[in-house]
Amino acid sequence: MQFRHLAALTMSLSLCLSSIAQERTQQTLTVFAATSLTDVFEALRGDFLAAHPETDILLNFSSSSTLAAQLIQGAPADIFASANERQMDLTVDAGVIDEAELQIFAHNQLVLVTPSDNPAELRSVLDLSGEGILLVLAAEGTPIRAYTDDMFAAHGDDFSDAVYRNLVSEESNVRQVVTRVALGEADAGIVYQSDVIGPVSSQLRVIEIEPEHNQLASYPIAVLSESENESLAAGFVDFVLSQDARAILAAFGFCTPAILSEDSPEEITPEPTLEAAEEYAEPETDCQPQPPASR
Repeated sequence: MQFRHLAALTMSLSLCLSSIAQERTQQTLTVFAATSLTDVFEALRGDFLAAHPETDILLNFSSSSTLAAQLIQGAPADIFASANERQMDLTVDAGVIDEAELQIFAHNQLVLVTPSDNPAELRSVLDLSGEGILLVLAAEGTPIRAYTDDMFAAHGDDFSDAVYRNLVSEESNVRQVVTRVALGEADAGIVYQSDVIGPVSSQLRVIEIEPEHNQLASYPIAVLSESENESLAAGFVDFVLSQDARAILAAFGFCTPAILSEDSPEEITPEPTLEAAEEYAEPETDCQPQPPASR
């Protein structure tokens, strides 16, 4: 009887020690990322964990402005990936992130979307100034809205005033804009080109915005100064900047910045590795090299 009790106690102790050892060896990263990065970061997470099975990554998606505010208020995280540089600059000014850590890992552009049947018969952004158009945009303060406002402003004040008179709803993030338009609850919306990749594309009609008025969205990423897993976090950032990750980003509609060669000041665009190219075979979407308007 005593032997049975001793055996049970030994087994329980072994399981406990095993659990403790597992907790000690497994590291968890918390990544705060812009809503427009949801699908691509889920894919990046999967590939990173496949190569690092001893780790886990918790992804927290929201508007970049919301995430920046949370980080400034002390929310624990290891990495911040923003949809514009303005929100990242706020975290730098607050001492949450070291400016030297910032790196741009992707670019994006705006597109006009309508329901697939295009009930308002829109042909270009210029048609948004017409009477009776039901327009949905992301809320003020979000990166996509800042880019959108600059794009409208590039067409002139009279045009902007006419467009905003057609604004019927402001959503908290860009994916909600996509949803409203796809469901036919609005005639049009302005979203990122990466938002119209995948199954939702069948519910939308995409209208390109002329390059001279479009905005080049930049996505910076950085490790937080107070990260408890600094080495692992740096490894994830390196992966996001890698050639394999570029193939994944391209498949999800993002454009990637050229990498500077150490031996030459010329910019070079790396080819994705064979493995990444086979899994993510969709063509890269071009981004016009138009600088964002001053904000």
